[in-house]
Amino acid sequence: MTRPDRTVPDVFDPRIYAAGLPHDAFRELRDHHPVAWQEEYEVLGWPAGPGFWAVTRHADVVRVLKDSGTFSSHLGATQIRDPDPADLPFIRRMMLNQDPSPHFAGETPSDHGRLRRLVSRAFTPGRIDRFTRAARIRARQLLTVARDMGPVIDLVSAVTDDYALLNLSDLLGVPESDRGLLLKWTERVIAYQDPDEPPVLGPDGTPVNPRSPAMLQEMFSYAQQLAAYKRRRPADDVMTSLAASELSDAELEMFFFLLTVAGNDTVRSAAPGGFLTLAEHPDEQRRLRAGEVAPDSAVDELLRRQPPVLSFRRTATRDIRLAGQQIRKGDKVVVLHASANYDERVFEAPHGLDLSRSPNPHVSFGDGPHVCLGAHFARLQLRVLHEEALDVLPPLTTAGPPRRLVSNFINGIKSLPLTEA
Repeated sequence: MTRPDRTVPDVFDPRIYAAGLPHDAFRELRDHHPVAWQEEYEVLGWPAGPGFWAVTRHADVVRVLKDSGTFSSHLGATQIRDPDPADLPFIRRMMLNQDPSPHFAGETPSDHGRLRRLVSRAFTPGRIDRFTRAARIRARQLLTVARDMGPVIDLVSAVTDDYALLNLSDLLGVPESDRGLLLKWTERVIAYQDPDEPPVLGPDGTPVNPRSPAMLQEMFSYAQQLAAYKRRRPADDVMTSLAASELSDAELEMFFFLLTVAGNDTVRSAAPGGFLTLAEHPDEQRRLRAGEVAPDSAVDELLRRQPPVLSFRRTATRDIRLAGQQIRKGDKVVVLHASANYDERVFEAPHGLDLSRSPNPHVSFGDGPHVCLGAHFARLQLRVLHEEALDVLPPLTTAGPPRRLVSNFINGIKSLPLTEA
């Protein structure tokens, strides 16, 4: 279907993001239409939807993310596309699609806080220390092999894909022989809009939601098998802790799904985005290599510039005005992290790179009650990778354009050719 004529820029079409972040469109929306209605037309075989409000200014994005009482993750889940109504109770089992407290009289109180506390306890200080040491060894090994491959390296296939996957496998305690399964399941969920990952079609010929029960059954069965194995043979990993916890079978399955997909793709997307940004800014790359910038500060600025997640959806629980627009109860409200991170009202010279930027209140890991539970681990992995790259790799520049994921959800890079500057 041809996209209808519009009076505001379109930021819905997943194909837009294959060319990079649409900064001109974001700027026009922030300046003139900070809460803008977007048509949800049929695209890439996915059926049309009712449309949504796109929220692009930093202050409004933070307001939506913090106010779960008004902007719910529970009512319609957190993806732009509406799930099949029959699947919604299943999807709501995931912590990401719950709210801290019920919205309506008679609703059961959410387990959101309990679940976050349970998982947080699995990340013990000793486990974090062991994980950091293992990640550092892994980063050095992958970077060394990549350096020795030749004058041009694809950092994604040579380093960052494996780095994210192996770290996740180590954290969860997935046996080496099963690690390819994690990649397959992640690709199915994250890359579902990309033509390189053809969708699974249902009996009616339309694509099947990759988060539906049917599509996740294989992953859930594996989670139960792995948990049973960990109960027999406990180890120093997160699945051992979760298997021994008070989680129900359904909660354990959903946690395995969330940790597998979010735990893998956050680093998998952010890492190449950071190296691309450095390659495009030789002066800032030089500052980092010279030790003039703290790695932690550099990682946060790279995350601001290349957020791994582009957007998240909420659903309005009541009529409300936001940035002058009247939003009705039941409307979809989509926050665009990638626009908020470049808001001139918050960030000085946002399109420049300042690896020592402080403060740096980017929203790449969200905000409010759903702020990313694994943000600390993602930052840790990125810091370790950049620290090791400073020792192993020479100064880098691009050797060709990156290939980006076709997605309005994940800011992914599929290929990144780099060479010595």
